[in-house]
Order: sequence, then C-alpha cells, then structure tokens
Amino acid sequence: MDPAERAQAARARVPRIDPYGFERPEDFDYEAYEEFFSTYLVILTKRAIKWSKLLKGSDRIRKSLTDLNRTFPDNVRFRKTSEPCLQKTLYNVLLAYGLHNQGVGYCQGMNFIAGYLILITKNEEESFWLLDALVGRILPDYYSPAMLGLKTDQEVLAELVRMKLPAVAALMDGHGVLWTLLVSRWFICLFVDILPVETVLRIWDCLFNEGSKIIFRVALTLIKQHQEFILEAKSVPDICDKFKQITKGDFVTECHTFMQKIFSEPGSLSMTTITRLRESCRATLLTQG
Repeated sequence: MDPAERAQAARARVPRIDPYGFERPEDFDYEAYEEFFSTYLVILTKRAIKWSKLLKGSDRIRKSLTDLNRTFPDNVRFRKTSEPCLQKTLYNVLLAYGLHNQGVGYCQGMNFIAGYLILITKNEEESFWLLDALVGRILPDYYSPAMLGLKTDQEVLAELVRMKLPAVAALMDGHGVLWTLLVSRWFICLFVDILPVETVLRIWDCLFNEGSKIIFRVALTLIKQHQEFILEAKSVPDICDKFKQITKGDFVTECHTFMQKIFSEPGSLSMTTITRLRESCRATLLTQG
C-alpha cells in the first residue's frame, strides 16, 4: 500500500471528531496520529489503572454571556443544536462560581477552563469544585480584577528565561518584546486551545498534583526545545509567529514524551526559586502601579 492509500485508510479509521468533541482540521495528519495513539493507548490504560487505585484510596457573569458562544465553537457538544448542549452547563458553573467567589466574579479565560472541566467530568458540581481549586488555591490572583498573580508569573517566566536561556532573553530584550504579548494566553487559558487536548489534560494532572510550578516547566520546555528556531527571528512579528508555531507539531502532540521532557529540559526549578522570583516581580509591579 503506497503512502497515499495508507493516509486514506487512516482517515477512514479515525473519526473527524475527536473523543472530546472537537472537530479536526482539514490538514490533520491522521496517519501520524494513528501511529502515535496506538502506542499511547497502552500508556493511557496503565495510567487509568493507577488513577483508579489512587482514587479508591482517598452576578458578573450576566454581562459576559457572549463568551458562552465563543467557547469552543469547533466542539460539537457546545453547539446550541446539541442535546444536551453544554453551554447551559457551562453557564451554570460560571454563574455559581461568580456568586461563590465575588472577589473574582467572572474573568475571560475561565470559560475555557470550566469548559474543559465539564468535558472531562461531565458533572457540574465536580467542575465547580475543580474550578475553585484552580482559581482560589492553585492560581491565586490570576483571575482577580487586577490579575496581579498572572502578571507576576509572566514576569517570573521572563526571569527564568534570562537565567536558563539567555540568548532567547537577549533576543526579546533587543526587540523590546513584552512577554505578555507572547505567553499571556498560555497562562490565562492554561494551554487550552494552545496545545493538543491530550497534552493539556496531562499538564492539568500535574497542575492539580504539584501546583503552578508546572506552568513554568511547560513554557520553558517549549522555548528550550525550539531555541534555535526562535533565535532565527528578525523582527517582532517574526518572534510572535515563531511562538505560535512552537505550540504545534509532533513534539506537543506526543504528550507522554512531552510530559517526560518538562521534568528534564528546564533542569532544576525549585519552589524556593519560584517564590523568591514571585516576591521580587510582584514588588516591582506594585511600584509601577
């Protein structure tokens, strides 16, 4: 069977809609995905058994309703024609959280996070409490009106790049590129709609288990893995384009290998270092007003 016939056969076997309800793009590489998933399925089975054992042992939103229509327009389960339509479930979770945490209310970006939680748990109450864990405990001040936690962590990433990848930092500084221009969606959406869904879910496993330090590991790994490619940039638009491109391709699709990389590529990254950098960056932001 020649490559074209193999690709056609792969397309026939792999559905146009992925298991989470997202439509695959026209240029989706079915053959490569099938090859990857045939090996990843074994890993998934082992992890499911491990998780099963572990688990056995242990009013602002009304002003932002247009966000519901913008949440996963390429996911069939969020369309108004779906039965049931998850837009209603999403509304309930976000409304409940806005009332529960009135200091935060609703912030753009939370809709994507809540949407993913709903797709996985298929349960409003579980999604609510997981959202509360993320917004209230793991990522404090990310979604508050001033977003000081989010701004702080973007500056922390900038400092980590200066420490670990000085050539990339010099490129950014030389062109006067603000890190928020490049990575704000990485942080605020927790890589939803940035990386493939299977990869995002693996990142979130670590995020719930180990805390927000994981976000820095993911970001540093993406940048380090593509350092030479990034350093080819000659202008600000070129830099922005390269940062979009590094979130695509086989490296991020093969999620199991990717997750192994995030614990090796960035090297040592202690919570003591993160805390020290956060305190310094936060103080600087506060003095800037």
